[in-house]
Amino acid sequence: MEKEKKNYVAHCLVLPYPAQGHINPMLQFSKRLVERGVKVTLITVISNWKTITNKNLRSIEVESISDGYDDGGLEAAESLEVYKDTFWRVGPQTLSELLQKLACSNNPADCVIYDAFLPWSLDVAKKFGLLGAAFFTQSCSVNNIYFHAYKKFVELPLSRTEFLLPGLPKLASGDLPSFLYKYGSYPGYFDIILNQFSNIDKADWVLANTFYELEKEVVDWLGKIWPLKPIGPSVPSMFLDKRLQDDNEYGVSMFDPNIEACIKWLDEKPKDSVVYVSFGSMAGLSEEQTEELACGLRDSGSYFMWVVRACEQDKLPKEFLETSEKSLIVTWCPQLQVLTHEAVGCFLTHCGWNSTLEAVSLGVPMIAMPLWTDQITNAKHIADAWKMGIKAVADEKEIVRRGTIKHCIKEMMETEKGNEIKNNAIKWKNVAKNSIDEGGSSDKNIEDFVAKLAHC
Repeated sequence: MEKEKKNYVAHCLVLPYPAQGHINPMLQFSKRLVERGVKVTLITVISNWKTITNKNLRSIEVESISDGYDDGGLEAAESLEVYKDTFWRVGPQTLSELLQKLACSNNPADCVIYDAFLPWSLDVAKKFGLLGAAFFTQSCSVNNIYFHAYKKFVELPLSRTEFLLPGLPKLASGDLPSFLYKYGSYPGYFDIILNQFSNIDKADWVLANTFYELEKEVVDWLGKIWPLKPIGPSVPSMFLDKRLQDDNEYGVSMFDPNIEACIKWLDEKPKDSVVYVSFGSMAGLSEEQTEELACGLRDSGSYFMWVVRACEQDKLPKEFLETSEKSLIVTWCPQLQVLTHEAVGCFLTHCGWNSTLEAVSLGVPMIAMPLWTDQITNAKHIADAWKMGIKAVADEKEIVRRGTIKHCIKEMMETEKGNEIKNNAIKWKNVAKNSIDEGGSSDKNIEDFVAKLAHC
């Protein structure tokens, strides 16, 4: 059946891994495509779509496939490994059914933009004669490390204490993602991470949520082996170039932020006086680490807003909740609005890539307190490569103690080094904005991607 182009240059299906941190950047990139006349359909997992409360997708259509757990998703599975095996079996079947349905309609697809976590999506797309674009939601530096592990250029378990990989600074073994440094941890995720590269040579494009200036050397190296296009930062336009009117949120959320309470509290605080603390939507702190962090924040004497998810709140020390007068504890918050508030002086972060890119894009200095996976490597870059933050170093028990936390906050908020870091943060903010603004490096890559789509 001949494709009906109608008024759009191409029709892209966008398939993220069903987690908030994967949906957000891919959805944001989708908005950039729509702006350029591309029709976009977001492919969600049925179980995931049921949990999303905020659904503001503008001109993006939605279709669903199954992960095999339509009523519960990952939480309904016996383990991550079982979930992954089921999803990897059911997902290709239901994606094929969807592509067949679209092919028989007046709404056929031209390209599948798939989360690199889901490489089987590319195999399905190619069976239907479609173009395929891998989308990496982590940094190019981290993907380079994983790629070398996949190719066995980095031997596992690790046998060296230092690594020098192309495009990267010298890394100690403890600077590598935890899947490699702590070989054998989280085997389900480790399998997903390494198999991102299983068929990448068949992809027509490799898209990355980063920008060239942030990772020049590694982008140049990876660009020699992949058709790589950095298209980030994938942050709502009103926080960057402001070319997408009213684009001030990602558009979907699995959590309900208490916007009014957060902003009202910040409005009452002096400029640059608040430490914003968040560890993302997935990983949690141990009870011991939660107590050390609570005491370190209290002892710093600074105001702080701390996001503690509802399932984590029972780890907070009871006496802390009763005595802390300079804090606001929330279960979730509008992070972009918080980071742009003048009262926020720094961001104590787990260094997830989305949070890192948001801080870079908004010029907010960071105290890096990574927990696992790519966060460790991101923290290394934050502190040493981009000089946008300070790393809170853990002890031999892998706990960041209260004294360390207090010292990091004091150093960031009250010293000349802190001022230098803040100046660097502003520099990176401007570079990030320019990269996605008209004529910037990422803007040109998106324009080139759309132009090639239109001529395929």
